[in-house]
Amino acid sequence: MPLSSSPIRRVLSLLALSCASFAALAAETELPKFPPLDSSYLKTGDFVAPDRVGRVRPDLSKDQVRLQIGNPHFSEGIFAVHSWNYAFNFYTGKNDEYVTCQFMVNYGSDDHVASTRWKDPDCQKYVNPAKPGTILADQSYHQRVTLAADGLFVFGKSGLADLTGPGRAKIDSLVSQLKQDGVTLASVVVTGHTDRIGSETSNFTLSKARAETIRSYLVQQGLDENAIKAYGAGLSQPVFQCPGEAVTPQLVQCLQPNRRVEIEVMGEK
Repeated sequence: MPLSSSPIRRVLSLLALSCASFAALAAETELPKFPPLDSSYLKTGDFVAPDRVGRVRPDLSKDQVRLQIGNPHFSEGIFAVHSWNYAFNFYTGKNDEYVTCQFMVNYGSDDHVASTRWKDPDCQKYVNPAKPGTILADQSYHQRVTLAADGLFVFGKSGLADLTGPGRAKIDSLVSQLKQDGVTLASVVVTGHTDRIGSETSNFTLSKARAETIRSYLVQQGLDENAIKAYGAGLSQPVFQCPGEAVTPQLVQCLQPNRRVEIEVMGEK
């Protein structure tokens, strides 16, 4: 009897098919691996408000995720991929100490969030530690304030002399509240943001300069300079998307929410 028609050959063929099917199933169900941190274009983590990460939950679209935490920090791509990877820095509340945490967003076939993962599950505790302005049982204090850059600075400017009167008043009000509440500062993170008009480099420079100016002003008002850090995010973390590329008054107005300065305060009362 020819070997090709023998029962042994048929059994071997069935076994080969079963093994191939099992391998394919294992490949489909295997959890994606986190990329090495140094393969990120940042080479380190990016500072982000913890509550923004906490807003990323199942059923959000990719555009909705991008509005909260920006584009992925690794070169896996943005479109036609099923996992976005990020590296975030979170302050621990002990002076200027921070930890870097890798975060993964997994998408289903409909390009909506199916699940999220932390490389180190312990990083979850840094997300949404409290509602803004809430005094916790252990007397820790957390508040995040977002100020419109258009109301803080003369358009396109970033120096201390470019702070507007209303802008100074808003910052003074925050400082007065902290002093009135008797908050001992652990960290104050000032992050500048811009819209997408202009180059990535110029926007980063402007956002960083504005954050540094706000830091200097907070120090002038008596806050501990060792506790205050300033960062520029440029155009990487928009909160609002607008159609069109031509720079028109309508586009400038539409993108206004993205031009902002965020001040996150952590401490003890």
